Amino acid sequence: MPFINTKTTLSMTQEQKTAVKQRFGEAVTCLGKSESFLMVGFEPTADLYFKGDNSQPLAFVEVKLFGDASPSAYDRMTDAVCSILQEELGISPANIYVQYSPCDHWGWNGRNF
Repeated sequence: MPFINTKTTLSMTQEQKTAVKQRFGEAVTCLGKSESFLMVGFEPTADLYFKGDNSQPLAFVEVKLFGDASPSAYDRMTDAVCSILQEELGISPANIYVQYSPCDHWGWNGRNF
């Protein structure tokens, strides 16, 4: 039950969104999750500043998941997210933050897990 939301200062084409979404679907296996319940969101052209500056492409990625993962799984996922955004959008990993929010309560289809 992961949700990956990406805020970026860049505009994104539909092709870029599709490519990132597909690659996130593969990367989420780092966390022991599958694409079958993955939801992905995009917030392009966000007003983000890093170190007081917004002249370079930036991204803030929120990864919310039902349950938790190991520190090494989070490391692998962060590496994958940074690689995907660098390859698909040209954002330097030095300009990407990734936040993880594991939770014990997650609802879907009128009920909770």
